[in-house]
Amino acid sequence: MVVCCGEALIDMLPRAATSGEEAFAPFAGGAVFNTAIALARLGEPTAFVTGLSTDLFGARLEATLEASGVDHSRCVRSARPTTLAFVTLTDGQAQYAFYDENTAGRMFAVEDMPAAPEAGRPHFFGGISLVSEPCGSAYEALMAQVAPGALTMIDPNIRPGFITDEAAYRARIGRMTAMADIVKLSDEDLHWLEGPGEIAPLARGLLARGAKLVCITEGAKGARAFWGEETAFVAATPVTVVDTVGAGDTFNAGVLAGLAQRGRLTKAALERLTTEDVSHALSLGVRAAAVTVSRAGANPPRLDELA
Repeated sequence: MVVCCGEALIDMLPRAATSGEEAFAPFAGGAVFNTAIALARLGEPTAFVTGLSTDLFGARLEATLEASGVDHSRCVRSARPTTLAFVTLTDGQAQYAFYDENTAGRMFAVEDMPAAPEAGRPHFFGGISLVSEPCGSAYEALMAQVAPGALTMIDPNIRPGFITDEAAYRARIGRMTAMADIVKLSDEDLHWLEGPGEIAPLARGLLARGAKLVCITEGAKGARAFWGEETAFVAATPVTVVDTVGAGDTFNAGVLAGLAQRGRLTKAALERLTTEDVSHALSLGVRAAAVTVSRAGANPPRLDELA
């Protein structure tokens, strides 16, 4: 079982009302939530840890988790509101305005963390839950608790407009990427964190700090991976893009599921990665993400859709 730790929220996606007026429609989302949904749909047992509201949006999130078979028994419920993310699309690319003050997810705190019978299981972290307090500190503490014995993966999924204290955020991401076995970044996120330069040396810099596998997505080009002295590349699957909401999150799930299928989803097994292992994981991630971008909202595919 993979334990996904981070935000669940409602994406308010732009739509046209029947009257012709502009409108927003609510969709279950959040980077880590999307990864959990996608991973379960790809056939991997998945659990989710977050702060969930008891409001109507929280009920929608919980129902979506149940429908995809994600174990949400570790989530902490409260009467605080659900985080909302209003999305605008330009040529299919998403931009976000977050409403996150005093929400159930943001107020998830260290004392809310599950005591860890899950300590040996793979854990995934990321998203805007690493920006704000107290939830950012809680997830960092949870990662520090499990990382010595469990495989960990991080995708910060950086949203610069959401960051209020850049120095503190950079410091947290630096600490968490140093703890992680797998680091995934988009090419844009890589340059935001590491500065200008070619992707390969920047990615290998992350390996030098402790990661065993670094995956970099390059949008319509595809995805690259770096481990040891090796590298692999898988081209993107051609598709008509409806929007990119959830694309990277689905890719993450595909990588985790692909490694699990090859028996490589433990700290020890990750040390024995082959080109075939990594290419399989990248391919599953790329193919799954292609389905997600071909339909509206974050709606990841089930495994039988990729056959």
